[in-house]
Amino acid sequence: MAIFLALYMGSDTPMDPGAMDPAEIERGMAAWGQWMTDHAESVLVTGGPLGKTKKTGKDGVTDIRNKVAGYVIVEADSHEAAAQMFENHPHFAIFPGDSVEIMEQLPIPGQG
Repeated sequence: MAIFLALYMGSDTPMDPGAMDPAEIERGMAAWGQWMTDHAESVLVTGGPLGKTKKTGKDGVTDIRNKVAGYVIVEADSHEAAAQMFENHPHFAIFPGDSVEIMEQLPIPGQG
């Protein structure tokens, strides 16, 4: 089994949760909870939503914006199997999220 980081990607326009219909939020959260239950054996870290971003670089610390809205860490037999877990995920099937990006955790060079 391999380990994968899945990033929930938001849209180019930040979502205002207050603008969503409460019934739609409830339906989406119920579907999200069901997805987590359905994939409980594969979810290693439940992750969660993410807030504002700061970037630290050679020039210091700056505020930036990216599309990463949340994350989860899963395990699967292959990259394809991990990606298929997110087909029709409530993040973009119900909520206005853009997509889910899945990448494999690779070994650290020189270890193991």
